[in-house]
Amino acid sequence: MLPGLGARDVVAAVVDPEMPMLTLDDLGVIRSVTEDGGRVAVTITPTYSGCPAIEEMRADIAGALTAAGYGPVEVTTVLSPAWSTDWISEAGRRKLADAGVAPPGAAAAAGPGPVPLVLDPPSSVVRCPQCGSPATEALSRFGPTACTALRRCTACREPFEHMKEL
Repeated sequence: MLPGLGARDVVAAVVDPEMPMLTLDDLGVIRSVTEDGGRVAVTITPTYSGCPAIEEMRADIAGALTAAGYGPVEVTTVLSPAWSTDWISEAGRRKLADAGVAPPGAAAAAGPGPVPLVLDPPSSVVRCPQCGSPATEALSRFGPTACTALRRCTACREPFEHMKEL
């Protein structure tokens, strides 16, 4: 084990495979990290249940802990409660904006029961991460990852990604 570096610190530094400007901790997918005599148990909640990067996240977490001298390592995925963009840290939101990705606004409050399917586009104002203008337009509700959309600023004309509120 690396001196002075706890298992939680090691896990907190693992980078998200789809959005490398963020750590998994910034993204809020790390639910818990417990250690007992070198054995480490990590619980994560992916950004959505069909996340294609979940196996890579698990492998990256286990690899980082093993490289730091921990073992054995167990990474468990839990889907409840469902991940929300509200779990992204303030540092993560700044890192998204610095990378040219508009961070999400506050997610709609979820009530008990199933999540309603909403087909209308979100009504929130999305500020341009380049110039800060609120005058932006949707180009596509789907971006390079499942949790982003493509937008363009009508003030500076720059295209950008927006992390959708979930």
